[in-house]
Amino acid sequence: MSSALEAVKALASGFATTFKHLFRKPITEEYPEYKRTLPVRSRARIVLTRDPDGGERCVACYLCSAVCPVSCISMQSAEREDGRRYAAWFRINFARCIYCGLCEEACPTSAIQLSPFFETCERDILKLVYEKEDLLVSHQGKDREYNFYKYAGVVTEVGGKGEHIKEDRPVDIKSNMP
Repeated sequence: MSSALEAVKALASGFATTFKHLFRKPITEEYPEYKRTLPVRSRARIVLTRDPDGGERCVACYLCSAVCPVSCISMQSAEREDGRRYAAWFRINFARCIYCGLCEEACPTSAIQLSPFFETCERDILKLVYEKEDLLVSHQGKDREYNFYKYAGVVTEVGGKGEHIKEDRPVDIKSNMP
């Protein structure tokens, strides 16, 4: 008899909770109309940024595709006449991306960055494959003044060996001999 009394008591407690919440104002946020502000460090859609001169930052070093745990990044490198490397094509499959941020951390040029834009839902899965033209943005992202070729030590129109920021002049190896 006591187990039946406990069951009725539990049932009445559940109905009391439901009845209590029945007359409260709902706290549901209507998503498309109201968008909550995201934290500063939120990670979502990947973008390719440009350097302060307006050129592409990506030098197609393959570090982002190598560090990606789900292999959703692929690219092909090429080189211009002035010696500057770039990605001939760059592709990210957002259907496979887990937004871990490892590609952003591995990038030596700050070209690949994660933005807070997270609304990438599509019915057709092939629309989630983004090409370089879809990923390139016209701004510098988080590192506004950084230009890889001013620090890299690569001979380009920016400067030759020993002319870059925080770089020493090349050492003549013949002068080091005894």
